[in-house]
Amino acid sequence: MTQEHQGESHGWSAARKGVWSRLRLTSLRLRLVVVFGLVALTAAVSASGIAYWLNRESVLTRTQDAVLRDFEKEMQNRAGSLPEHPAQDELQRTAGQMANSSQRFTVLLVAENPEGQTVYGSSGGLNGFSLGDVPESLREAVTERQKVTSGNAYPHRLYWQRIVEDGTPYLVAGTKVIGGGTTGYMLKSLEPEAKDLSSLAWSLGIATGLALIGSALLAHAAATTVLKPVQRLGTAARRLGEGKLDTRLRVSGTDELADLSRTFNKAAEALEKRVADMAARDEASRRFVADMSHELRTPLTAITAVTEVLEEELEFEGGGIDPMIQPAVRLVVSETRRLNNLVENLMEVTRFDAGTARLVLDDVDVADQITACIDARAWLDAVELDAERGIHARLDPRRLDVILANLIGNALKHGGSPVRVSVREEPAEGAEGAEGADAADGTVVIQVRDHGPGIPEEVLPHVFDRFYKASASRPRSEGSGLGLSIALENAHIHGGEITAVNSPEGGAVFTLRLPRDVSAAGSGEKTGDAGTEGAEGDA
Repeated sequence: MTQEHQGESHGWSAARKGVWSRLRLTSLRLRLVVVFGLVALTAAVSASGIAYWLNRESVLTRTQDAVLRDFEKEMQNRAGSLPEHPAQDELQRTAGQMANSSQRFTVLLVAENPEGQTVYGSSGGLNGFSLGDVPESLREAVTERQKVTSGNAYPHRLYWQRIVEDGTPYLVAGTKVIGGGTTGYMLKSLEPEAKDLSSLAWSLGIATGLALIGSALLAHAAATTVLKPVQRLGTAARRLGEGKLDTRLRVSGTDELADLSRTFNKAAEALEKRVADMAARDEASRRFVADMSHELRTPLTAITAVTEVLEEELEFEGGGIDPMIQPAVRLVVSETRRLNNLVENLMEVTRFDAGTARLVLDDVDVADQITACIDARAWLDAVELDAERGIHARLDPRRLDVILANLIGNALKHGGSPVRVSVREEPAEGAEGAEGADAADGTVVIQVRDHGPGIPEEVLPHVFDRFYKASASRPRSEGSGLGLSIALENAHIHGGEITAVNSPEGGAVFTLRLPRDVSAAGSGEKTGDAGTEGAEGDA
């Protein structure tokens, strides 16, 4: 598949996903359209049903009344003029005359001839309308003699019934001539009326469908009008969440959505002002720390020089320092060294906060780097090293030394001997087993484990916090509380990470993960301060 086709396919897929996201079942737009559609459908179906029922009853009643009046008139005028016992041909002739009325129905006449035999006369011929086509219940009602009362002047009445034969509706009626004699039945097809009602039903169905479509379009338009401010509000909220605090909504109108937009703008304005104030205070705080650290370096340089002379005098046997003040001199020397380390650490923290800390990358052997760090601090007897030579990485050696010094020093000071440092390399995801995979794509993993009591669970989430100390009872420890946080920042600037856990066998385990090639990982080679040397050991 070509890139052009791939781009078209991707664009179509994105467009389809966009349409589906707007029409998903949880979409407010779709729910509004569905509700509008259901309401419109219910109203249209109800109106159409009522209209159909009223028209059906009106058409059938009008036709039925006209046919029954005509049939009753024909029975009185023509069948009533027959003798009490008519002959077959008389019945047949009268039935034909009755069928030629304006309503054009089929007539069946039943009577007894002078010989007492039942004779029939049908306008439809021998194979036309017969007594078998008349429902039995209707025949019984017609032949049954009613009691003559003040409310019922005649013993026989006109009865009718609607039937369906072979899918065609018919109207069947029957009555008996007043005074006895001939019984007449009528059959009228209602097929024309049924066709008219079917056309009406189709028309109402089409009207219902059009009403449903129209309501859906109107609902969509209404939902778009209502939801457009909501969508703008959602977009503005996302932009605000992304840190674009100058986002504002255009306010128009005086409705509830306009009030909501005004409230959002006020909240965004207040948030922007609050964040700006906090950023200004934070910047002022960082500038104060940096300025203070720089200002302290000048007197500290002179004090450090003096304390170095005093320290040499203390180490020189037979020196001129009074033995009574030697403890005070030693305290001044140690506290000056501690203060000097604190100032250096504060300056390094301000570099990280200001984003000015830079890497000086070099190709180093990780095992040699760890050995040099341990040897420079005389930790060879207290640290076990499990690292093979030949694991190379491109990183900042001085910042790696800071990380290792803090992790190992922390383990020696607050953990338990022996402290074990191990190194391994992990291939990049998907590169394991791949022929010719670039070794620089992997990760160097350095673990520092002690055999002490471990880190309390309530302390574990805070070991990398600045100025955090595990025990409030020792606020004046040799560390500043910045060592582990500086180690973590140095790992981050390499694109790596440090984690701290308690080992099931006892003791704490700090794991440092760094990319084999920091420049390939995206940090790039940069020049600048390499960081602070020395171990803090602030658990």
